[in-house]
Amino acid sequence: MVSDVNDKVRLSGDVEEHVRLYVEAFNSGDADRVNAMYTKEAVAVWEPGKPLSGREREQSVVEYMARGPRMNAEIRHSYVTGDTALLVVDWTIDGPGEDGTDEHHEGVGLDVLRRGADGNWRYAIDEPFSQAG
Repeated sequence: MVSDVNDKVRLSGDVEEHVRLYVEAFNSGDADRVNAMYTKEAVAVWEPGKPLSGREREQSVVEYMARGPRMNAEIRHSYVTGDTALLVVDWTIDGPGEDGTDEHHEGVGLDVLRRGADGNWRYAIDEPFSQAG
């Protein structure tokens, strides 16, 4: 089940659909859509060993999305218990690096999702580099 939180943000109560919607939001380049798919207190480790949360995490999304990256993601494993889910995800991201040259990144990430009071899943922990791809 997909619900529209507003005219731009789509969330889901289905874990697999959540990942599909995240990729869609990411590939749209809309940082607000991407940020809406995280809990308020979410932690992201987009650079190994450097966790980000709060405004710092949100601003990192804004800056990265401005470069126009494109993502693909496939769930390898999904474990759900109550209002918590652990996902193992194979992902790739292609796009311009900080210096403008094309970059390709890939990995196997671990994501922890939390189901909100509205029944929709959001990322609580986003750790894309649990294993090198």
